Amino acid sequence: MISIKDLTQKRKTAESIWAHFGPYYAMFPLSFAFTIVNKYSKEGDVILDPFAGRFTSIYAGAVLNRKGIGIEINPVGWLFGNAKLHPANKDNVVLRLKEIYRKRNYYRRKACNMPDFYHYCFCDEVLKFLLSARKNLDWKNNPIDATLMAFLLVYLHGKKGQSLSNQMRITKSMGMDYSIAWWKRNGMVEPPQINPYEYLLGRINWRYRKGIPQVENSVVVLGDSTLELNNINHLLTENNEKISLLFTSPPYCAITDYYADQWLRLWLLGGSEKLIYSKEKYKGRFEKQDEYYELLDTVFSKCANLMSDNAVIYVRTDARKYTLETTIEVLKKNFPDYSFSKRVNRLKKNSMSQTTLYGNKSSKPAEVDILMKRIKNPEHTIDLYLAYE
Repeated sequence: MISIKDLTQKRKTAESIWAHFGPYYAMFPLSFAFTIVNKYSKEGDVILDPFAGRFTSIYAGAVLNRKGIGIEINPVGWLFGNAKLHPANKDNVVLRLKEIYRKRNYYRRKACNMPDFYHYCFCDEVLKFLLSARKNLDWKNNPIDATLMAFLLVYLHGKKGQSLSNQMRITKSMGMDYSIAWWKRNGMVEPPQINPYEYLLGRINWRYRKGIPQVENSVVVLGDSTLELNNINHLLTENNEKISLLFTSPPYCAITDYYADQWLRLWLLGGSEKLIYSKEKYKGRFEKQDEYYELLDTVFSKCANLMSDNAVIYVRTDARKYTLETTIEVLKKNFPDYSFSKRVNRLKKNSMSQTTLYGNKSSKPAEVDILMKRIKNPEHTIDLYLAYE
């Protein structure tokens, strides 16, 4: 059996190589995900994450022989998770890459008419290639296209020389005007000259060099958990299954704008070519407190109907007052016959937490982990507040 140490070392096995696929905000630390799955579930159990992000929790369960069910509303995270858990055959991905590259010159005129940002960000060859991919990859319905698109999203922007773009952050898409001004100020007005086919072929070969992960079959859902959990209920009923571990980290209230922070990757998936501040479906309910409460209440109430008799709930959330108090209130409301314990995770010196990545600069503890277990006598439920320095 593969050890957790082997799984968390980036280059040792196919499972560890694919585990790190996809830059994404607020990722579970890999070793943390494997530890929780290993401690609070057993082989053959079913794990649910209704806010799956890039599906680290589900991937950890799949590698450790658990069946995972993950739901993610942001297509960027969904594509990363889908590529890790269901990567297409390498030869088919490479063939599709060639097809998309060959069509790039069909988009010469379109590339010329793109906003200035794109010409500062990408060289002409890359921009034409990206427009070809944007138009021709059926990533929602075709598994090969989904895997190739996931690779494009990984390397779309990041450090100069380590991505397809001029110098940018890897996890966050900066605004158009800000980026242009920054490039000019730092003498980076020319994007790197890259052959996108050769560049991506090298990255694909690297990722597949030890094969694909040997994982338990898992369900990777793109959609809104408030709706998709109804379908999950039908799926579990058909297979006579129940959830043994609910392992998730809900979005934190009013911390980040999921659309603005991923706008360039979302453009490649068919979104607007300009950053437009609008109420996208996967960000609006994270800002207003009443809508945030309703989101958590709806999701956890539906999860409660899916749990086995001995199920465990493990939730990582924000240490800030409203998000923490709301999460605790909703969990207690929907799981009244569970014991409750809370662990405060304080930052180590020079470490980066999920909350820090979201933009919280306070000196408060970074996250809080909530552990809940079903008890036989609900009237004897007690709260255990365990604070760790």
